[in-house]
Amino acid sequence: MLLSAIVRPLRQWLVSVAIPLPIATMLDDVPASADSKSAGAALEIRKDTPMSITPDRKQALIKEYGTAAGDTGSPEVQVAILSERIANLTDHFKTHAKDNHSRRGLLKLVSQRRGLLDYLQRADAQRYRVLIDRLGLRR
Repeated sequence: MLLSAIVRPLRQWLVSVAIPLPIATMLDDVPASADSKSAGAALEIRKDTPMSITPDRKQALIKEYGTAAGDTGSPEVQVAILSERIANLTDHFKTHAKDNHSRRGLLKLVSQRRGLLDYLQRADAQRYRVLIDRLGLRR
């Protein structure tokens, strides 16, 4: 209770003096009072350039690589979605070379895709070769 009595006025002051976004957002976990509703608009994070794929693009990939209508679990669809996410992250690293946290996520995605491709190669080599050709992956 005492902490929120101190932090709320501090948060309002930070917004009123136009402190840059990274500093002001450190206090976002403190509930805002009723009179500072307009302050939330100043702290809103832009989401117009997602690093991951958009829902429309994901549906297009599902429709393109799915074996049946509504097929989201086949290895082909999963590999296609992972390949799209990997391509987006690779573009991200062209401008953010030192982003090691996202790089770890990229390595996890590549490993997950590799596992799915290994499974598909063991299960059905013909489907594997077709998918590799369609996606343009090396191997």
